[in-house]
Amino acid sequence: MTGRITDILRYPIKSHGREAVARVTLTEGQSLPWDRQWAVAHEASDADGSDWVPCRNFTRGAKVPGLQAMTAALDEADARVTLAHPELGQLRFRPDDEGARLIDWTRPLMPEGRAASDRVVRAEARAMTDSDFASVTLCNHSSHRAVSQKLGRELSIHRWRGNLWFDGLAPWEEFDWIDREVRIGSAVVIPRERTGRCLMTHANPETGARDADILGTLEAWGHRDFSVMAEVVKSGEIAVGDEIGRA
Repeated sequence: MTGRITDILRYPIKSHGREAVARVTLTEGQSLPWDRQWAVAHEASDADGSDWVPCRNFTRGAKVPGLQAMTAALDEADARVTLAHPELGQLRFRPDDEGARLIDWTRPLMPEGRAASDRVVRAEARAMTDSDFASVTLCNHSSHRAVSQKLGRELSIHRWRGNLWFDGLAPWEEFDWIDREVRIGSAVVIPRERTGRCLMTHANPETGARDADILGTLEAWGHRDFSVMAEVVKSGEIAVGDEIGRA
């Protein structure tokens, strides 16, 4: 059986805004273009963007839930990003040389007692995804609906911050894809790991307030996983509406 891609999402600045696009070109061994291209290192981190480092080095939604309510729009021509937040308004800036503006703009969202945001770094080697390999995250609408039903309320897909959303397949079928080839449009990926989840998912992506026990709900299935992280093994263009399924 095959499903269809419904949404393609990227996050130009890690944990700081989401953006939908209609089509992208996947490249072997790389993450989604412009995904997690920048990240905000906090004052306790030595990260400078030269190498991949774990997410604990960065300001992120698990520690700063208000970040979840942010959206982004990237101008690829001049690497300028426009961020929007219901409490902060808009900020248009260049992360490469105007990072201090982002630090100041997000300061009202920072909880007390947490390492403060310090600087914006650009990923030189590869995207600052949560996996220790260049990955694209595949999310199943059927699994998402199962979580919503178990919780007893409708949830936004943006809680999960995934890249490629698909529909038309059984709940949790994506977990059976680990280490198997999956075709999406003209590209081929191999899911390598299930995505373990954190407190970021508890925050409402419209308000930034923690209002749902997602981790506790996932434990009804005996795990805290949602989506799979895949390696691109064959380059190709993909678009909303493309088929997805075992190759």
